[in-house]
Amino acid sequence: MDTSKKIRIGDLLLERQLITASQLQQALAEQKRSGKKLGRAITDLGFLAEEQLLGTLAECFHFPFIELSRFRIDAALVQRLPERQARRYRAILLAEEGGGYRVGMADPTDLMLVDELQRALGRPVLPAFVREQELLTLLDSLYRRQEQIASIAGELEGELQASDFDIDQMALDSDSSDAPVVRLLQNLFEDAVQVKASDIHIEPEETLLRIRLRIDGDLQEQIMKEKRVASALVSRLKIMSGLDISEKRLPQDGRFNIRVSNKSIDVRLSTMPVPFGESVVMRLLDQSGGLLDIERLGMPAPLRQRFCHLIQRPHGLILVTGPTGSGKTTTLYAALNLLNRPEKKIITAEDPVEYRLPRINQVQINSKVGLEFATVLRAALRQDPDIVLVGEMRDQETAEIGLRAAMTGHMVLSTLHTNDAASSAMRLLDMGVDTYLVASSLRAVVAQRLIKRLCPNCIQPQPLQEQQRAWLNAMEAGAADHSYRSGHGCHQCHNTGYQGRVGIYELLEIRGPLITALRDNNANAFAEAAARQPDFRPLGLVALDYARQGWTSLEEVFRVSATLDEANG
Repeated sequence: MDTSKKIRIGDLLLERQLITASQLQQALAEQKRSGKKLGRAITDLGFLAEEQLLGTLAECFHFPFIELSRFRIDAALVQRLPERQARRYRAILLAEEGGGYRVGMADPTDLMLVDELQRALGRPVLPAFVREQELLTLLDSLYRRQEQIASIAGELEGELQASDFDIDQMALDSDSSDAPVVRLLQNLFEDAVQVKASDIHIEPEETLLRIRLRIDGDLQEQIMKEKRVASALVSRLKIMSGLDISEKRLPQDGRFNIRVSNKSIDVRLSTMPVPFGESVVMRLLDQSGGLLDIERLGMPAPLRQRFCHLIQRPHGLILVTGPTGSGKTTTLYAALNLLNRPEKKIITAEDPVEYRLPRINQVQINSKVGLEFATVLRAALRQDPDIVLVGEMRDQETAEIGLRAAMTGHMVLSTLHTNDAASSAMRLLDMGVDTYLVASSLRAVVAQRLIKRLCPNCIQPQPLQEQQRAWLNAMEAGAADHSYRSGHGCHQCHNTGYQGRVGIYELLEIRGPLITALRDNNANAFAEAAARQPDFRPLGLVALDYARQGWTSLEEVFRVSATLDEANG
C-alpha cells in the first residue's frame, strides 16, 4: 500500500469488517468529545483489541508491530533522542538500520510527525507500531529525569559560583518554585517515587556529589560533578525538616511531608557529618495508599489464618522478628489495621512513628527527654489498653514490662532484631528475663525476610549446575528435580532481572515441648522441638517454595539460606 496517501483508519476497519458503521459513528463522536485519536477511541470503547488494531495497521502500512515488553532495549541508543522530543513525538529509538533508525511510535500513521522526527534525528526514520501505554511506561523507566536533574544541578552550581552570598542563606531565601534548588529536589523526589525507591542517599565527596536510590533493596547511583550543590541541597532539606541549618557537626533527625505525582509522601530525614559536608538519608513512606491490608502482605493463606487468630486472642506476647529492612513494621501495621475497632483501646510506643493511625494512641520515643520504651510502656498500662504495640524490645526492662503486661490480660505486639523464630525466644532469656515470664506469656514468633521477585517480562528457565543440584538436595530431598527460573534483565527491571519484593514468613507457635524447653532454658531442646512442629516451615524452605512457583530465583534462596546459616553457625 502507498503510505504517502492518507489512509482513513475508520474506512479501513469498516472495509475489513473489524467494526460496524454504528461503532465507527460512536468512536467518531468520542473522538470529537475527548480529542483522542480515532484508533484510541475505538480501543477504549472496547470495539477492537489494541493488538488487533495495531496488527491491522502494521499490515496495511507495511510497518512492523513490535512488542516492547519482549524487545531488548539499548539504553544508550534511546538517549540519542532527547526526552522532551521522545515524549512529544511518543517515540523511542529501537535500533540502527540501513543508515537510519528503527523508531517505535504510538502513531506512525501521522506522516507529518514522522517527517518532524526525521528532521530532529537527521537520519531516515523507519517507523514501527508499539502499544502507547507500554511506550509511556518505558519512557518513564529509561529517561527517569536524570538528564533534567543533571541540568538543574549545573544551573545551581553556576549560581553558587557566581554568588557572594552564603549557601545556607541562599537555600533559606529560595522560596520560589522556580529556584534551581527547589526544582532539583522536586525532580529528585519525582524520580524516586517513579521508580518506587524506599530511600534517597545524598553523599558529598571531595570532587563530586553521589546520589543513590534504594530500589528493591539495592542502591542505584547517579554521580554529579557539581560538588557545591550538596550544601544547598542539605540546607534546603534541613529547612523543610525544621532542623538547625547552622549545626553541621552533629547528626540531626527530622521529617516532613511532600506531595509528589498525586501521592502524599512522608519523608524521614537523617543527617550525619562526613569529611566533605553532611550525608543525608531520606526514607520515603507513601501515606496516600492507606494502611496495608493483612491479606496483601503475601503470607500464605494457612499461615495468615493462624497469625490472624493469634493476634486476636485476648492476651499474650507476639513477636515479629528479622533484620533491619525485613518488613517487620509493615507486618505490625497490617496487624493493627485488623485489630483497630471502636471497642478496642490501642496504644503504641514507636521510634519513629512511621504512619499516623486513626483511633490509635501513638507515642513517639524521645530519648533526649527520657521518654524510652519502658517509660511509655509503664504509662500505657495505666491507660486501660486492650492492645499495646512496643516498637522494639531493646533491653531487659522493656521486655519484662511487656511480658508482665501480656501475662495480666493485654495483647502485646513487638519486634526483635533476630534472624529466625527459634532464636527469638532464647534471645529474651539472654537479655536476663526470667524463664517463667517468657514461658507463660510468649504465644508466637513470626520471622520474616523480603526477597526479590523475578521480573515477569524477562523471566526464563534456569538450567541447574551440579553444585546447585547438590545444594538443593541437601536443603530438601528431591528439590533438584523441580524446574526453576531466573530473570535475564530488561528495560522494565533496569537490567536486574527483578521487579519488586515479596515477603517470606515462618510462624512458630509456643506450645507443649517448646514451653518446657523455655522453662528449662534449654536452647537445643527448644530448636529441636521447633523443628518437629508439623506446621512450622523454616524461612529457607519457604524461599525454596517461592522459587519452585517461579516467584523468585535460586540466587535469592541461597542468599536467605546463607544469611540464616551464618547467623546460626
